[in-house]
Amino acid sequence: MRLRGAGDLPREVRVLSVVAFVVALGFGIVAPAIPLFARSFGVGTTAVGLAVSAFAFFRFVSAFSGGSLVERLGERTVLAAGLVTVAVTTGAAGLADFFPVFLGLRAAGGVGSAMFTVAALSLLLRVSPPTHRGRAAATYQGGFILGGIAGPALGGLLTELSARLPFLLYAGFLLVAGVVGLLYLRPGAAAPPTGTPAATEAAPGPETLPLRRAFRSRVYLAALVANLGVGWVLFGVRNSLVPLYVTEELGRSVAWAGAGLLAGSLAQALGLLRSGRLADAWGRRPSLVLGTALATTSMAVLVLPPAIGAFLLSMAAFGLAASLLSSVPAALVGDVSPARGGRVVAVFQMSADLGAIAGPLVAGWLTDVASYQVAFAVSTAVLGLGLAAALAMPRSTPRAPGRAAPTARNASGRARHAP
Repeated sequence: MRLRGAGDLPREVRVLSVVAFVVALGFGIVAPAIPLFARSFGVGTTAVGLAVSAFAFFRFVSAFSGGSLVERLGERTVLAAGLVTVAVTTGAAGLADFFPVFLGLRAAGGVGSAMFTVAALSLLLRVSPPTHRGRAAATYQGGFILGGIAGPALGGLLTELSARLPFLLYAGFLLVAGVVGLLYLRPGAAAPPTGTPAATEAAPGPETLPLRRAFRSRVYLAALVANLGVGWVLFGVRNSLVPLYVTEELGRSVAWAGAGLLAGSLAQALGLLRSGRLADAWGRRPSLVLGTALATTSMAVLVLPPAIGAFLLSMAAFGLAASLLSSVPAALVGDVSPARGGRVVAVFQMSADLGAIAGPLVAGWLTDVASYQVAFAVSTAVLGLGLAAALAMPRSTPRAPGRAAPTARNASGRARHAP
């Protein structure tokens, strides 16, 4: 499926993808060390969980403020400041001698992470032409996926040497990413011409789109609900519940859980090679319908009686769905708010973070009081809400790249754009 009449992706997209890879690589390196290092302070399991969740919680509650900073200061400045904040707090956390200090530094790192994430996605969507937004989002997400696959393996080896070492190395990676961003992201990068309008109920002008206006768009709401499902399952339930499901319900070793998660990650990485192009050429609505339908079906498989083959199939199918849900909703947000939309992007990011926080808690509680199947059924329903929202979107889609808008002749014989 080749797109005609489209140039290469803007340089900012490639730079942001490299930054995303470095950030994800570093985060993957430090992830195995966090619970072990927290445990070294002599605290209990609950405190260890708090050390893990503090970062995500403060990232969630500070995202909206990060969006406001983007609108005031610009994406490049906020992005660099966010990376430096996470770098300093992470490096200091690795040197901490007391658990409260370590916990506070982890929380402050979440604030910096929110700044970086909102600024990076806002810049990505603003500089990407409408005909390339799907591919731009897929390329950016691909950097995260590759870094996320490579990081944990290296992190496990480094943690064996020293639980502090991964924190210091991650801090160094973040500083490198910040320098790359400052050097190669052009100050005040201009947004592309909006000659190809997005399929949205409210076509915004060049000004920042008010958040309340975005909430009136079924397109934006569909992106939010789909992103909630991504956070709920991809970043939440899949990592917290799936390993326990494999060992306790399927009666298999942890290696089988790792195999399922790896199958999902590889399927997502492969799917990202085509998902962005599909969103740009086929249209946002059908791509989102396909992604949410595949995600809902794949999770529904786990509601069936336990079977290792069904589990592996579910993980791989959800990985393919995640490749679409990692690019299409973001492209929709760019369609709704092509100008600098810090708060619009921030709320979009918060929807995934909310799912990542609530998903493991709700699913874990349902497993305790009922069963794994009930927990997976509720997760299926959350993904099903995304499918319903996608089906409720307007049927109009962005015009195929390279195709001119329909024209009509006026009385003088000159061509004019059809309204």
